[in-house]
Amino acid sequence: MAASREDVKFLSNPKIGLRRKKYCRFRKFGIKHIDYKDADFLLQFINEQGKLLPRRITGNSLKYQRRVSTAVKRARNLAILPFVADLMK
Repeated sequence: MAASREDVKFLSNPKIGLRRKKYCRFRKFGIKHIDYKDADFLLQFINEQGKLLPRRITGNSLKYQRRVSTAVKRARNLAILPFVADLMK
């Protein structure tokens, strides 16, 4: 007697290994300009130490990842964001 998928009781969530597809938030929401003076927005793209997060984590396209990195570097030079920080967030 073969059990169907509905009859099988899972001990853990069957969706544990599945990952959601990453997307470029700039293309999805139609953001054309990245403002280097908006520190709260740029904090989403840097980690606790103040380093830039890579594309494979943020999901940005190459074009917008370059713009984000330029905006973060400009904000650092104007002392809007720190170059190095300990537990910034």
